[in-house]
Amino acid sequence: MSVLRLEGLSKNFGGLAVTRNVDFEMAEGELHAIIGPNGAGKTTLINLISGLIPPDSGRVIFAGRDVTTLSVPERARLGMARSFQITSILPGFSVLENVALAVQARMGSSFRFLGEAAAERALNEQAMAAIDEIGLTTRAPRLAGHLSAGEKRALELSIALAMQPKLLLFDEPMAGIGRDETDQMIGVLSQLKQRFPILLVEHDMTAVFALADRISVLLYGEILVTGTPDVVRNDPKVIQAYLGEELE
Repeated sequence: MSVLRLEGLSKNFGGLAVTRNVDFEMAEGELHAIIGPNGAGKTTLINLISGLIPPDSGRVIFAGRDVTTLSVPERARLGMARSFQITSILPGFSVLENVALAVQARMGSSFRFLGEAAAERALNEQAMAAIDEIGLTTRAPRLAGHLSAGEKRALELSIALAMQPKLLLFDEPMAGIGRDETDQMIGVLSQLKQRFPILLVEHDMTAVFALADRISVLLYGEILVTGTPDVVRNDPKVIQAYLGEELE
């Protein structure tokens, strides 16, 4: 059974077609990577999937339900959790408070003020479970703004886990971090893929080929090819359009 299916998904900005009639299907238990050159439409596609922007045509089917007209919060409540290419944490709050707020949002807590989230034991216990799983336990009391770039990415993963997802959408989690932190992130994602289906948009080909079960190559808003890492790595069209330059 597919956890995510796109049917004829298209998006234009002005006269520019950024996503062109995309058909796509992702299976339960799969880590599926989307790769492609800058300007291929990768972030637009993940924005369409998560509900950040509406499509001009086509449908988004999540866990067997048409969610095309649902908002980001509505999709999140159904189990679609996303991290962003640019970190979207609250730097003035601790790691624990950032994750507790995600738990609060999922549980529908009646608190009026964000700062009150850290005071509730149930929120903290669930938040710490997500923090422990990503390996940020010792950073829990630290202000998020004082974390390294890699730790901020890891915090975003903890926030996504706190939503108890049915699907994780990761938009370039390796962006802006060093090689050592990238290797750590690959290890974390390798563990997460044992539990959750993951859609990964990523430029780091080392990470993509280490993690992906299948890969879709996006070019000019269209899927050029979908296949296993070996199939994609050796496809002449992909090498010419993208990988030849990336793998040099």
